[in-house]
Amino acid sequence: MNGEGTGPAAAVRVVPYGEDALLVDLPDLAAVRALDAALRAGPPAGTVDLVPAARTLLVRCASPAQATAARADVAERAARAAAGADRAASGDDDAEPVLLPVRYDGADLAEVARLTGLDEDEVVRRHAGGPYTVAFGGFVPGFAYLTGLDPALHVPRRPTPRERVPRGAVAVAGEFAAVYPRATPGGWMLLGTCDVPLFDVDRDPPALLRPGTRVRFVPVAADRPTAPAATTGLGASAPARPGPSPARDGAPPHPPAGSSAVLEVLAPGVLTLVQDRGRPGLAAVGVGRSGAADAGALRLANRLVGNGPGAAGLEVLLGGVELRLPAGGVVALAGAEVPAWVDDVPVAPHTATRVRPGGVLRTGHAVRGLRLYVAVRGGVAVPAVLGSRASDRLADLGPAPLAAGDVLPVGTDVVAAAQPWPEPPRAWSDPAVLRVLPGPRPDWFPAGALAAVSGTVGRVTPASDRVALRLDGPVVPRLDRGELPSEPLVPGAVQVPPDGRPVVFGADHPVTGGYPVLGVLDARSRDVAAQLRPGDAVLLSPAG
Repeated sequence: MNGEGTGPAAAVRVVPYGEDALLVDLPDLAAVRALDAALRAGPPAGTVDLVPAARTLLVRCASPAQATAARADVAERAARAAAGADRAASGDDDAEPVLLPVRYDGADLAEVARLTGLDEDEVVRRHAGGPYTVAFGGFVPGFAYLTGLDPALHVPRRPTPRERVPRGAVAVAGEFAAVYPRATPGGWMLLGTCDVPLFDVDRDPPALLRPGTRVRFVPVAADRPTAPAATTGLGASAPARPGPSPARDGAPPHPPAGSSAVLEVLAPGVLTLVQDRGRPGLAAVGVGRSGAADAGALRLANRLVGNGPGAAGLEVLLGGVELRLPAGGVVALAGAEVPAWVDDVPVAPHTATRVRPGGVLRTGHAVRGLRLYVAVRGGVAVPAVLGSRASDRLADLGPAPLAAGDVLPVGTDVVAAAQPWPEPPRAWSDPAVLRVLPGPRPDWFPAGALAAVSGTVGRVTPASDRVALRLDGPVVPRLDRGELPSEPLVPGAVQVPPDGRPVVFGADHPVTGGYPVLGVLDARSRDVAAQLRPGDAVLLSPAG
């Protein structure tokens, strides 16, 4: 639904964003805030996440049917927010700002000076001039989009995003300034470094910078560590402490009450993570959903052993894991094709297998696919972080990757008898076919761009991981429309940076991003994408 006529309502547009979400275009940040407040006060049925951004708001639902049913209601409320929004104040003018000390040693300081025609000292002076206000959160936990940047410093993002921006990087892009709370990919221009911890799961609330918070940047000498932030006027006591949370401190967790079953890790393989369905509902503060990369494979493995749908299992990269079950149990494998044995007896995939007390499950290396899922009856019951046991590699939340000697408690999340019969094997195609729904930004590409790219074959690059699948192949052309304000992302979003090389976002995708989304993978194709290795051929195909 598009706005009609003239005025603010004409800037309203509500479009599907993948299978289970809606993206709302609004005229300005005040309208975004008004709609966000209205929807939080009375969310449409099935709403699991609301994610405000600069000019857009994402409404994500539990099912495609609920997203379709919510569209008319969301559009009506969006029109009211745009036309008569109660324009909330952008911050508390009486509150003392958070002070963020900055060493202006950023890798792009000279480039920003060149783009703006200013010398580096003047760039620093204008950037530190402030004050700033947190407009909204997103991208990763603790990342805050700050308004108030001097217009002379409104520079575009880098044509090709960096694969790793260091923790504490102070950056600008378009009209916003920000500080990266942790090392992540990113395309913003880097001006300096700030050592203040911005997110801590043990603090309430965990984010230091929240919508409406005032912020000032304070220059410090290049050879001086930046000091902790001042937080007077914000109701906060001490700043967030650095270092791991209790869930990541390496101490073996104890079995839950009423259970003595554990998994002992003899060999962790290349990378083994605890995963479940993820942590929805926290995207507005930069915490993504995460969860199993191949959600269908974990769901299947849990069903085979009789677990509840929310039970946690293990996601094993390429195999090579060895687990002892001192009390015995029932296990099932799904996902990548990996040879496996229990006490040297071969184990069939997609089948529940009983393990004797003291028995050892051992896997070889993947023959096809990338990620193997191991479910144990009762589920892996490590402590939850923000409501989930998922290990989010981008946000560094949840359990740490497994190491030899770890002891994992097994829980009691059982809803049915273990299912002993085999499932049909997964069909593997070459090239892998990824079905793509239209994205929310077709106007940023030449007419027919999605159809054109759907007929070409690309290959997965080595830079791919749980965050994103990066493809090498024919370049996707973009129209020159300047900078897209940062807006929400969903799993499976096919984003196209200025270099034209598509990025397909996975389970640990950033909450927001600043490049246009051409398409979105359907749910089954997201599972297929999670099993692709570097060098695998990929064919994008229109869904429907």
